[in-house]
Amino acid sequence: MTVHFIGAGPGAPDLLTLRGRDLIAACPVCLYAGSLVPQAVLQHCPPGARIVNTAPMDLSAIMAEISKAHHAGLDVARLHSGDLSVWSAMGEQLQGLEAMGIPYTVTPGVPSFAAAAAALGTELTLPGIAQSVVLTRTQGRASAMPEGEALTAFAATGATLAIHLSIQNLPQIAAELRPYYGSDCPVAVIWRASWPDQRIIRGTLDSIQARLPEGIERTALILVGRALSATGFSQSRLYAAGYDRRYRPQSADSPWVEWSPADD
Repeated sequence: MTVHFIGAGPGAPDLLTLRGRDLIAACPVCLYAGSLVPQAVLQHCPPGARIVNTAPMDLSAIMAEISKAHHAGLDVARLHSGDLSVWSAMGEQLQGLEAMGIPYTVTPGVPSFAAAAAALGTELTLPGIAQSVVLTRTQGRASAMPEGEALTAFAATGATLAIHLSIQNLPQIAAELRPYYGSDCPVAVIWRASWPDQRIIRGTLDSIQARLPEGIERTALILVGRALSATGFSQSRLYAAGYDRRYRPQSADSPWVEWSPADD
């Protein structure tokens, strides 16, 4: 018996990995975060599967369901939205499984920030503009922010910020970031990225709050940074005609002349 933790993606049911789909189809028990995982993903469950919505359950109840499946010898598909590496509460479940000696696997999913960038049609890292993306959040009821992980500390780098679980703090966020990015810095709020009712609100650190319609909450992601609307930026060297690289040596003296793709 194995518990398979599966990243179910940002919302669109077809943004699910083939591995995740196949694992869901092979598990007679499925525990899913019903507040965020779309019902269409559950269509991959096998006929007669036990399907449990964990949204109203606490950790002990979730672990009791897993323990019950373990004693019955039934594999479990444990579905979380987005990717499991950030804000999934997977870590505390893994600690419980290790304490009980129950094996598990982890299958990654499409993260919400990637779906948001795709919705915008934007690359978050542009040459000379930003070469880092910071995934962060602000203080909330569920989890405190560790000392040193202040939003202003990340802002000082000039990186593109992907601020999760924080739409309720948008005025404070804008106020904290203005001294670092400027009042005219582009901001995008993407609500329910990749869902059929996805909404995108664009603005600046000065204007975004006024442009935000009612009802945008919980699943909204805030992206901040100059890369969101930059034009005329330098091109990367990757595809430059004179750039010497292993797949495209530029002279007889290139260290890549003796290399061929078959060597890798």
